[in-house]
Amino acid sequence: MKVILLQDVKGTGKKGDVAEVSAGYAQNFLIKRGLAVEATNQAMNELKGQQASKQHKIDLEMAAARENVAKMKDQRVRIKAKAGQGGRLFGSVTAKEIAEQISKQYGVTIDKRKIELPLEIKSFGTFRAILKFYTGITCECMVEVTEG
Repeated sequence: MKVILLQDVKGTGKKGDVAEVSAGYAQNFLIKRGLAVEATNQAMNELKGQQASKQHKIDLEMAAARENVAKMKDQRVRIKAKAGQGGRLFGSVTAKEIAEQISKQYGVTIDKRKIELPLEIKSFGTFRAILKFYTGITCECMVEVTEG
């Protein structure tokens, strides 16, 4: 009997898979517990529609990520910070501050967890930051820290 899995089932398949299982297993375990539905024509069409919708959403997210990369490529993010003697900052410049400045200066929204800083920014100068907009879609920008 063919069923469409509604949840991951160990030994059978992952959510959204169409699996061929015995009729007793399907009726008495999978369908009874809400883990699967019978693979009728209507259910198959619904599954295809859901997969197409999911793919469309992924395509839109990737297009937005590429657009953001085009805006941010080779840009300088300027951040003003206060420092003590010797040019050392009070604290450090964090990914959160960089994300806020990117949003203000360029109108690009990025999560602070998607900003990778190879070095901690604890002094004035220019530093490299890697912005990860989507899986495999990244760009590099420069963070310029000045006295303010």
